[in-house]
Amino acid sequence: MIISTGVACLILLSGFILLVIARIPVAFALGIATIPLVILDLRLTPFLIMDRMLNSYTSFILLAVPFFLLAANLMNSGKITDRLIGLATVLTGWLPGGLGHVNVMVSMLFAGISGSSTADAAGCGKILIPAMTKQGFDTRFSVAITACSSVMGVIIPPSILMIVWGGVMSISVGALFLAGAVPGLMIAVALMLTVYGYAKVYDYPTAGKPSLAEFWSALKGASLALLTPIFVIGGIVGGIVTPTESAIIAAFYSFFLGVVVYRTIKIKDTFAILYETGRFASISLFAIGTASVFGWMLAFYNVPRLMVGVMTSMDMGQIFTSLVIAAFFLVFGLFIDAIPAIIILGTVLYPVASAAEIHPVVFAIIGIVSLSFGLVTPPYGLCLLISASIAKVNVVTVLRDVAIILAPMLVILILIIVFPNIVLWLPKLLMPGFK
Repeated sequence: MIISTGVACLILLSGFILLVIARIPVAFALGIATIPLVILDLRLTPFLIMDRMLNSYTSFILLAVPFFLLAANLMNSGKITDRLIGLATVLTGWLPGGLGHVNVMVSMLFAGISGSSTADAAGCGKILIPAMTKQGFDTRFSVAITACSSVMGVIIPPSILMIVWGGVMSISVGALFLAGAVPGLMIAVALMLTVYGYAKVYDYPTAGKPSLAEFWSALKGASLALLTPIFVIGGIVGGIVTPTESAIIAAFYSFFLGVVVYRTIKIKDTFAILYETGRFASISLFAIGTASVFGWMLAFYNVPRLMVGVMTSMDMGQIFTSLVIAAFFLVFGLFIDAIPAIIILGTVLYPVASAAEIHPVVFAIIGIVSLSFGLVTPPYGLCLLISASIAKVNVVTVLRDVAIILAPMLVILILIIVFPNIVLWLPKLLMPGFK
């Protein structure tokens, strides 16, 4: 029996949706949804599916994922996050809504080290949410700003999502890192303006003006940690190391800071850190395998070619096509993790973007920024769930503030679509030969 494109698409998508509704973890749902087609279509065999899944792990660049997660866990366990919070406090704590600005600033600093939004939400949230509540900030706002600012972890380089995107679609990770820097900074500014507006409306307190001595002390305390993004991004862009090698350097440097310099990590603590890293990395990498099979099966039944044909015939133009692509990623991000979304939807829409002459790097940043919204929007909303669990509040009570804070971020996404040079400016400036 040979299955047609329409029937195959219906079986795959309906099966996946039903499994997700049944609360089956996404990584398993993606794999299980392919089983009916393997049984029905004579051209497919279980061995072929397993071979496709194993092939997805042969990319050397994916080794960077567990090492960046390890670096983030070492930073959190080694109390290095505390030093970043200290620096953020002296830089922005004196503004109206002091700790709200600190929350955004420390997320931006941590993003330049970890590449993980969930590590940001967990590490920074445990310290800042109770501190903000104690100072008189509304708990709902504290949770919302912590969750929303943590999404910078996947936009500001180094970013785990950019590493996965570069590996799956053979795009320069160095170019992606540079391309994410300006949008990430724009989002940070937008979030700080939002905090300022909240502070004026609700009369939130400042953290007080720091003395020069306090400033130098905080800068000195965080300076070694701030070298991490220089090693990582500078090494990749300069062609000195690969993304995987830079992730290993980041992990070993974080270990050195925690164990030798600051002495906040004991050798016995490393076993728990390695276990947590292995647990999270295995979830991500398993999702990559099952998502690759799901995506390959869509390609096998010519779904990408069908979408390209439909969208090309509509002649929507570059900007409108970009808006449609962003909408697809925004909707997908509501329901599944960003990594499988990249592998499934990214590979399907890549030919559509190419047909509309959207630059591959611009397409990547549109996809990553759009998917970052899913980290703070239910039903998936992992960063929102983490932040709400820290504050012990119901997620539903926070949604109004989340919507308000996300609004200026959505404006940034639209600006990226309308003015793609926002994304391309830095790669063109710092990478000779970039086109």
